[in-house]
Amino acid sequence: MVELGSGKKRRHFLKGIGCAFTAFVGGSIVSEGDAQVRKSSALPIGPASLFNFGVVDGNASAPPGKTQMVFNIRDYGARGNGTDVDTQAINDSIAAAARAGGGIVFFPAGNYLCFSIHLASNITLYLDRGAVVIAAENGALGSYDAAESNAPYEAYQDYHHNHWHNSLIWGEGLSNLGIIGGGLFWGRGLSRGDRENKPFAEDPGVGSRVIALKNCRNVELRGFSILKGGTMGILATGVDNLVIDGLTIDTNRDGMDIDCCRNVRIANCGVNSPWDDAICLKSSYALGYPRPTENLTITNCYVTGAYQLGSMLDGSWKKWPEENHPPQHGRIKFGTESNGGFINSTVSNCVFEGCRGFALESVDGARLEDMTITNITMRNLIAPPLFIRLGARMRGPQGAQIGTVKRILISDIVAANDYALFSSVISGIPGAQIEDIKIRNMFIEHQGGGTKDMAGRQLEENEKDYPEHSMFGDVIPAQGFFLRHLKNIEMSDIEIRSQKPDFRPPFLLNDVSGADFWHVKANVSGGTPMFLLTNVNDFAVARSKPLKDTEISRVAEKMSI
Repeated sequence: MVELGSGKKRRHFLKGIGCAFTAFVGGSIVSEGDAQVRKSSALPIGPASLFNFGVVDGNASAPPGKTQMVFNIRDYGARGNGTDVDTQAINDSIAAAARAGGGIVFFPAGNYLCFSIHLASNITLYLDRGAVVIAAENGALGSYDAAESNAPYEAYQDYHHNHWHNSLIWGEGLSNLGIIGGGLFWGRGLSRGDRENKPFAEDPGVGSRVIALKNCRNVELRGFSILKGGTMGILATGVDNLVIDGLTIDTNRDGMDIDCCRNVRIANCGVNSPWDDAICLKSSYALGYPRPTENLTITNCYVTGAYQLGSMLDGSWKKWPEENHPPQHGRIKFGTESNGGFINSTVSNCVFEGCRGFALESVDGARLEDMTITNITMRNLIAPPLFIRLGARMRGPQGAQIGTVKRILISDIVAANDYALFSSVISGIPGAQIEDIKIRNMFIEHQGGGTKDMAGRQLEENEKDYPEHSMFGDVIPAQGFFLRHLKNIEMSDIEIRSQKPDFRPPFLLNDVSGADFWHVKANVSGGTPMFLLTNVNDFAVARSKPLKDTEISRVAEKMSI
């Protein structure tokens, strides 16, 4: 190990690894006390990189007056040849750093075949560019840590949200840790969590995800990539003060699941997840009580499900063929597990491509409140731009009340070439209305083709069903927005444009109290009304040509405008 303290020793170390923007130096081995460091691969970290990643001077892992240590996994026996298992060497490196009070565990370029790696407090794993941590196949070479029990709460969420130890990397009850650098985690031997493809996640010794964290605080994940992340690239449950920045995830299930976490910052990430959600926020009962995910920021992220596995990472960008493609989820979703709530969240400056749109869901008693979504572009969606659902699935302990969805502001959205038959849905259930929704400055271009028969469809309530746009059937009877069981909705500067004639009304309202529309327009076809109202109170539309400004206090039966 090498000390990064103050004074001559620190200056000598920085001089040894190069000037401020040096990434690599020669291939000799230098000694510092009784430790050796391979300069060609062991410490290709210039001072600029160390400052950028927050591991030198004045940060949580190296407070002023304390020494920062670097532990090279090669010094502890890691071979990095992709054949020999390096788990023990890596865990020994982490343990040594923990005994020293913390430090950087350094992964030089190489291919490190591993089973479960155990994190520790006050540790930063630094993966150099060219470092690949490969999830091994369980069997003759070894196995992953056993999935720990989460009884008696396991019935309230799926298997993959009840266990953390059966992962490539995991930590529980830790503080002040990070995983940073330009390297790659390849979940080659991990289960993707279904019963059609081996290995099966529930089998003993099988790994299920790349990174799992439970009840941790002050965590930084920055700069690395994940290929084929198993059931999820990252599972963070009960993690406070979490920063996820600059990750590239190209995976076969969820990109990242953030569950019951507080003070979360997700920024500058790209996720290709054709089979499941890209960035998924949850609020499950996995901790044994309903804890909300709150104080959340998501910004400057790209999400997609349009590309074949690995082709985003390698830059080939191979799209799925039309005749054979996976579900193309790839979206940002709040839910489905929703016991605690989603409170005080903002999503901004994000790009969606070839995937589903936003899903905001409270179906297990959660409070989904105080959220803004702004500056979003969407292209080639295969599901609605917006799906907001208050339901009564109530997967949790008995006695919980139906949740709330209220105070949501959505603005500056453009969605182009969307699949036509699923319009945006904002729907509560009888006796439980969604409240206080404002949507402004939104342009939706969809493929069109809706028929008059489609416009006459009656949608079941399906109060207890799994929340998804397809829960109401294979078509929505509105081409823009289906609004049901709402109180106080305002929509302004909205345009809905169909590429082909569409005979469904742009706006369908049912059981809505307080609805204001200002400057909305759509290219309706063949006498199709702009609005279809049923059981609507306090409705107003203005500056929406060719409609006249209209105010209606009460509509009991169907009324077209």
